[in-house]
Amino acid sequence: MSKLTFIIAALWASASNFVLAADYMSIAEGPAIFYDAPSTKAKKIFVGSRYLPLEQVVSLDGWAKVRDSSGKLSWVAKRMLSDKRMVLVTAALVSARKMPEAGAAIVFQTKLNVSLEWLEDTHTGWIKVRHLDGATGYVKTSEVWGN
Repeated sequence: MSKLTFIIAALWASASNFVLAADYMSIAEGPAIFYDAPSTKAKKIFVGSRYLPLEQVVSLDGWAKVRDSSGKLSWVAKRMLSDKRMVLVTAALVSARKMPEAGAAIVFQTKLNVSLEWLEDTHTGWIKVRHLDGATGYVKTSEVWGN
């Protein structure tokens, strides 16, 4: 083991008061305020709505440092988050298909910035999703963020 690898492993193991992670989650209920630091006294950056997908990069006490689809990092109270995994449509128009293949029948179509519930990764470049109206289908992973 190289000296640098050993140092990184030691730092990782000693990080008992916070956890580094890369988990996807979403906003649970109603608007969540995002801050530039883990405190309600910090500067408010923006407000996110229900089902907004986020990538948690750090978990610290009652706060989570998250990355949104634009790559912006901010802090949000953990109580505002849900384990429900969502993805955000990043293409102008996305067709959800009956099967995970380009020629399959279209089940529904949706537009840019719509949140869809992530259901399953097919490991073929497609994921299974559910629209908020209940319709399910497969979309290309390149057309959504959060997978």
